[in-house]
Formats: sequence, C-alpha cells, structure tokens
Amino acid sequence: MTNKNIKNVVLVHGAFVDGSGWERVYGILRGKGFHVTIVQNPTTSLAADVAATNAVLDRQDGPTILVGHSYGGVVISEAGNHEKVAALVYIAAFAPDAGESVATLIANPQPGAPVPPILPPVDGFISLDRGKFAASFAADLDPAIAAFRADSQVPWGIAALEAAVTRPAWRTKPSWYVVATDDRMIPPAAQHAMSKRAGSTVSEVKASYAIYESQPASVASAIERATLGA
Repeated sequence: MTNKNIKNVVLVHGAFVDGSGWERVYGILRGKGFHVTIVQNPTTSLAADVAATNAVLDRQDGPTILVGHSYGGVVISEAGNHEKVAALVYIAAFAPDAGESVATLIANPQPGAPVPPILPPVDGFISLDRGKFAASFAADLDPAIAAFRADSQVPWGIAALEAAVTRPAWRTKPSWYVVATDDRMIPPAAQHAMSKRAGSTVSEVKASYAIYESQPASVASAIERATLGA
C-alpha cells in the first residue's frame, strides 16, 4: 500500500566518516518537508551502532525510512527491525544476510576488483591510506573536500567490521538500493548481487562511493521514492 504520509527519515553513515557528509541530502529532504535525523554512530561495534540508531528511531513520531551508506547498510539491516521503520534504503551499502558481516562479504573479491587502501589495524581500529583516500572513496568530490574527509577520518573498529547481522530487516520490510556505478570500495557487481538478493527496488547513479555527497539530489530522490512506495 502506498503511504504518502511518511515524513520521517533517519540517515546512518558508514565507516571512516561521520554524519556530516549527509548535509546536502539533509538539506534537500528538509526543503521537501521531511523531518530528517542523522545518526552519529560511533563505528566501534555493531551493537553500539545499532543502539545509537535505535535511540534515534525511538524518538520518531511515526513511520520512518531508515537509510544507510556503506557499513551503515549493516547497521540498518539490524536496526531496521525497529517497529517504526517502514522501509530501508541502501546507498552503495552492504546488505548482509543472517550470519554475514562486512568481513565475510569482502572475503573473496572477484578478480580485478578494486582493493580498498585499508592500513594495518592499530589498537583494534583500521583506517584508509590518506594518500589513496580520494581515488578510492571520493573520486568525484571536490579535491579539497576529499582531502578534508581523508584527514578527518573516523577509525573503524574491527569489532564492527567482523560483527554479523542476526535478523536482516530486508527479509520482512521493503527496501530500495542505489548502486554507485563508479564505486571503488564496494564493487558495483557486489552491490547488484546484494540488492537482488534483498529484493530491493534498484536504481543506478554514476558516482563514487561518496555518492551521498557527490550526487545528493539522486540520493534524496531515491529516499523520497521509498517514502511513497513503503
């Protein structure tokens, strides 16, 4: 049933960044009358990130669209079981099944797939090589913004990388998926495979992994479609 009254949107960021990258998507959606909240998940563990997301969902006043980018897709797959979540939107994101984690999903890349420039872990956290960050993560962003994102990285906890989803919400709730066709972090073929498995409504956008910053209008449009189709 189409529900044109969904006005709540919750945005969940992924690894290596914080929620500020959603600013342009936030502005577009706010301009269209949506109530938008951004989760500042700590990316220390999946449990902590799901708890942070659930705390935001608890405060919503009705049906909500839950959106995740990158590792944020793992978070929304678990947190999406919250009673207020009407639908999920994956933005170039991992969409794991039960028992899967980011670690298992990236364990066997296809030959020739780009390899993210992840540095060796330090004290249980990983980060990306700053010199290779722009090319891998944000090739279509203004170079100054990409440099800022590289230098303001949020270290990603290995515990979050390795934690498995227990009950993926996409199995019981409708989902949308935006594939970034120029992504050099999560191969587009992997994005298509995960979205097909989840039964998501799929759209493609020519963009890098940082699609939510470089193509905010396309991302906002996908979220708006979810509010109408949920």
